[in-house]
Amino acid sequence: MNVRDAREADAAALAGLADAPTDVLRSQLHTRTVRVAVPSTDDRPAPSGGDTPSGDESATDARPGADEETDILGFVSFDADADTVFVTNVRGSDQACRRLLEEPISFARAESMPVEAVVPIGNERQRERLEAGGFEDVGAGPPFEGEPTRRFRLDDTADST
Repeated sequence: MNVRDAREADAAALAGLADAPTDVLRSQLHTRTVRVAVPSTDDRPAPSGGDTPSGDESATDARPGADEETDILGFVSFDADADTVFVTNVRGSDQACRRLLEEPISFARAESMPVEAVVPIGNERQRERLEAGGFEDVGAGPPFEGEPTRRFRLDDTADST
C-alpha cells in the first residue's frame, strides 16, 4: 500500500467512501491536507495480454497507477491550528485507516502538537480505529449535524526515535 496526496480527480472516489456529496469532498481537497491510500504496484493484478497496450488501450492507461482514483483504499483529511492537529475524516479499509492515521500523527510529532478527532456516538468502528492508534476518549465533543460526539486525543506525539 502506498500513500499519496489526494488530487481533484479523486473527489468522486472519496465521496463514495465517505457517503457524502462529491462537492463536499472536493472542498476538503482545497481546505485540508488530504492523503489517500492506494495499492502498491505489487498489490495490483498483472495486466492481461502482456506488457504492451492493446489497440484500444493507450500507453497512459497501461502505466501502473493510471486508474488509482478508482483503486483508493481509504483517505484521511486533517488540518491544524496553532496548538492541535485535527483529523477531520478517515475512511476506508481498517488496514488503510491504520496506515493513514500515521499521516496526521507524523505531522503532529514534527510540530510537537497533540492530535484530536471527533467521532459520532455509536460509530464503534471509528472509535476502535482511533483507540488502536493510541487515541484516548477525553469526553464529549461538539455536536455534528445535531448528533452527539466524543472527542479523542493523542497527546503522546513526542518522537520516540
